[in-house]
Amino acid sequence: MNRREIRNHRHGAERGVAAGYCAAVLLMPLLALAGCRAAEPAVTLGGERYTVEIADDDASRALGLMFRDELPDHHGMLFVFPEQAPRAFWMKNTRIALDIIYFDRELRLVSVSAGARPCLRSPCRNYPSAAPAMYVLELNAGEAARLGLQPGDRMTLHDIDTGKETSAPVTVEQQRN
Repeated sequence: MNRREIRNHRHGAERGVAAGYCAAVLLMPLLALAGCRAAEPAVTLGGERYTVEIADDDASRALGLMFRDELPDHHGMLFVFPEQAPRAFWMKNTRIALDIIYFDRELRLVSVSAGARPCLRSPCRNYPSAAPAMYVLELNAGEAARLGLQPGDRMTLHDIDTGKETSAPVTVEQQRN
């Protein structure tokens, strides 16, 4: 190689290294994002994890799962109330059958309204809790029976801000009192 060819070869190599460096710098954030997904709110119940939508204000609690034609497997809606009190849900304009599962402030199951049926016209039946509840979880009908849920079973919250001072999970395993 003559000097000119060597110089061109060296500059070409330098450009290649620079291009590779630029590509690496530009791709690193994308690769990092690919490995990290935003934490999705979820609950663990009966040893199974469910991704949940959170209904924690009056508007979202009033709308709930109305007008939905389906609820994907292992998904649900968690209703979070500011205080524990007797609760009653109805199925007005809800198109899918649901299990309505009530929990107290300690995340202990207090009652289940299994297989609540859709109601498209008033009057609609109420599904009350058997004891005061602070959290209500709606899952596809049949999930509570499939999991063998009973009063006293515990639910664990994941990536859910409840407004409490401590939001540490109670347990991942199902517990009975």
